[in-house]
Amino acid sequence: MAAPHDICIRGAGIVGRTLALLLARERLRVALVASPTPPAAADVRAYALSPSARALLADLRCWPDERAATPVLAMQVSGDRDAQVVFTASAQRVPALNWIVDVPTLEGQLAQACQYQSGIDLVDAPVAAPLTVVCEGRASRTRAELGVEFDTTPYPQHAIATRLDCELPHGQVARQWFTASGEILALLPLDGPQGHRVAVVWSVRAERVAELMALEDGAFAAALADACGHALGAVELCAPRATWPLLLAKARRWVGHLPDRPQDSFVLAGDAAHAMHPLAGQGLNVGLGDAAELARVLAARESWRGVGDLKLLRRYERARQGEWLRMRLATDGLQLLFDRPEPLAIALRNWGMNLFDASGPIKSGVARLAMGTA
Repeated sequence: MAAPHDICIRGAGIVGRTLALLLARERLRVALVASPTPPAAADVRAYALSPSARALLADLRCWPDERAATPVLAMQVSGDRDAQVVFTASAQRVPALNWIVDVPTLEGQLAQACQYQSGIDLVDAPVAAPLTVVCEGRASRTRAELGVEFDTTPYPQHAIATRLDCELPHGQVARQWFTASGEILALLPLDGPQGHRVAVVWSVRAERVAELMALEDGAFAAALADACGHALGAVELCAPRATWPLLLAKARRWVGHLPDRPQDSFVLAGDAAHAMHPLAGQGLNVGLGDAAELARVLAARESWRGVGDLKLLRRYERARQGEWLRMRLATDGLQLLFDRPEPLAIALRNWGMNLFDASGPIKSGVARLAMGTA
């Protein structure tokens, strides 16, 4: 008798639910492990999603409205002296460079879509299936149970995330500052085109985290305003603070046979397979790319191949490891470049930023790569 499900997805976050919807559309029977979780503190996360990620989610009818998905018309990146790189949607002839998306809203829309999508069964515990897809995040318990090693390199930074109400409107501009101390601050526009609210991602030295997290809200907001040169006027915290360590990580294997059921296979996707520095805002874009590529590979398989065929799954592994490597080189390279405190390194990187800003076709090519439209 055939198994009741073709695929079991462990992890019901954004990547897991997106993948479930894509696979159900291909008439595959999906068990999505969505265990009940206790109420958590307010979620302050916001992601920069590329045009290709937007197209994927819009095709699934899960794209939020403009209040929860703010189009970014410009991106200003400032060095630790007077250097600056500016990208604009008008120069790229696109409606937006990317969209800053409220995570709870997007998760809610995906959850609702999965609830009503035929072919998806929401289950509390993993079930047997020819293919298990692990989308549990970088702390994945299943990955450890499978015996897959997760090579990690910690960065000397922790991220602090929160949200601010600002005196001045954000103007649909994403702003980022690299400081001489190796810290990185990003202010990402929220609440639609006319909004005054921004999401904060502040990558600070590990030794400063406890001090900053202990500050009263007013003092923390003042420290943020100083760090960004009061670019948006007076600011006030409007959400709790969250913090986590930053690391570069990659699983040694992304596909394989299940140890207890060697006739069945597994695949890793999203943060269960890889993690990178958030400075370029590409983490979720890469994870959604994993979901799209795995769904494409399974849909295009030869009629005689099952969904757990390792030769088939290695097509996905090769394609996505190449994409991850490209993004890893970009994000890790930038982090290392701005982590060097020597005067010569400071002068060279700021000179390089100004040169890049005037580079024309090279700058446009990098912008297209970041948007997923190259």
